[in-house]
Amino acid sequence: MGDSKAFLNIHRKEAGYRPIHERITDFGEVEQTLNTNDRKKQASRCMDCGVPFCHWTCPVGNKQPEWQHAVYKGKWQEAYEILSATCDFPEFTGRVCPALCEKSCVLKLSCDEPVTIRENEAAIVEVAFREGFIQPKTIKRNGMNIAVIGAGPAGLTVANQLNQLGYSVTLFDKAEAPGGLLRYGIPNFKLNKNIIDRRTSLLQSEGILFEMNTNIDLQHLPNGYDAYCLCTGAEIPRDLDIPGRDLSGIHFALEMLSQQNRILEGANIDKKLLINAKGKRVLVIGGGDTGSDCIGTSIRQGAIQVTQIEIMPQPPIGHNPATPWPQWPAILKTSSSHEEGCIRRWALTSKQFIEKDGKVIGVEVEEVEWIPTENGEKMTMIATGNKEIIEADLVLLAMGYLKSEQPTVPDNVFWAGDASMGASLVVRAIADGQIVAKKMDSYLKNKINL
Repeated sequence: MGDSKAFLNIHRKEAGYRPIHERITDFGEVEQTLNTNDRKKQASRCMDCGVPFCHWTCPVGNKQPEWQHAVYKGKWQEAYEILSATCDFPEFTGRVCPALCEKSCVLKLSCDEPVTIRENEAAIVEVAFREGFIQPKTIKRNGMNIAVIGAGPAGLTVANQLNQLGYSVTLFDKAEAPGGLLRYGIPNFKLNKNIIDRRTSLLQSEGILFEMNTNIDLQHLPNGYDAYCLCTGAEIPRDLDIPGRDLSGIHFALEMLSQQNRILEGANIDKKLLINAKGKRVLVIGGGDTGSDCIGTSIRQGAIQVTQIEIMPQPPIGHNPATPWPQWPAILKTSSSHEEGCIRRWALTSKQFIEKDGKVIGVEVEEVEWIPTENGEKMTMIATGNKEIIEADLVLLAMGYLKSEQPTVPDNVFWAGDASMGASLVVRAIADGQIVAKKMDSYLKNKINL
């Protein structure tokens, strides 16, 4: 710890977001950056705790105190070397991770001003790219071939880990470009796709082969590989099976988000297939991050009103005694998209879609109450009978994703990421990719010894 009193004298300072009136006119990243001097000061606030709870909660096991100290001392290359030893893609997690580490920071507990760990992480990797600390490596090959199916964060991680160990890796994906949900799910205003291209270009220069626009039958995997890793994600969205579901104007969230990202990449979408919120009243069903992404996208497309509803009750504001530190706090979260203008409502269940000329014009909803069970472990939903209609010309279903069924596979086939765990965080997909890559390496080494 370079400055033992910094946490007492320096307050938390976030880079913040671009002004609302400016950012809603484009799809550029909303988050700003601090200057180098301020970033060093923020890194100096780390107390180098005897028990670093930030490290404990991080799925990839980042050594935050070590690279915070390096940043404070201006040793950016050292900071990147420490960071990249545990996280394959800090430019992704530094932008889209919810920062489990910050919620477990001791300064979160003591004064509600945790270290700006996520922002510092993003700053480190940007300096590393800008200053040329990151260069392609020449890797000695071991003669074994790996096929990775799915080029999302888990697939990219497995490919990177095994490539560094000398395996010849080929990445297959049905989409036109790598990234998975990083590219086709997360909006550009949270993650500019040039950031993905920069990293995949590096991976290609280190020998990883990318085979895009390629559909792979998981029951008939391509020949010529010693092992396979299936990283196909959790692609089944939760549906809402209520009357009127087949009306025009009702879409899954990812349909809209992926289409908008493709448009920004230059794709031409048939007008009949275009999902656009311009001039429409939008209803987002689902209160999570995907729903928030739909809000920001709808606003940028020109929606005249955006409403988000959630079946669960509104979480507590600021503190929740049911999830004490250092647990992840189940509290009300207000995203940058929410700040841009959105009506938010809770404890509403959808009963039926209302139509006019085959198109949706509203949703009938009913208020519900959540009653604790006798043992207090679960909640029971009780309908109140209080119904109303929320007018909407465009309805986006953002209620999460179901885990896909896994077919029986041979011993040399592995699963990683959301396909294995179910829908989760990008950082958890990266962590799982690291674990599975080690399992594959161990399997292949044992096979050789046999």
